[in-house]
Amino acid sequence: MVEQLIPIGFIVVLIGIILIIIGGIVSATKKDKVGFAFGGFIGPIPFGFATRKELLYLIIAISIILAIVFLILARRGY
Repeated sequence: MVEQLIPIGFIVVLIGIILIIIGGIVSATKKDKVGFAFGGFIGPIPFGFATRKELLYLIIAISIILAIVFLILARRGY
């Protein structure tokens, strides 16, 4: 199982970089207001920062979902 995590992690990082590049290109061609959000964990508590309220709700929801996934995986022994 551990051997499979390295290629999966590489693919996820690569997809993230591609999405950042596409987002930069799209936002450079439009005059829309660009926002950002950042989230993470301090211990078991999810937190987030954002420039808009909708993005904050989204990043907190994603953090809570990831916390639940991590708890399920930890109980299964992964």
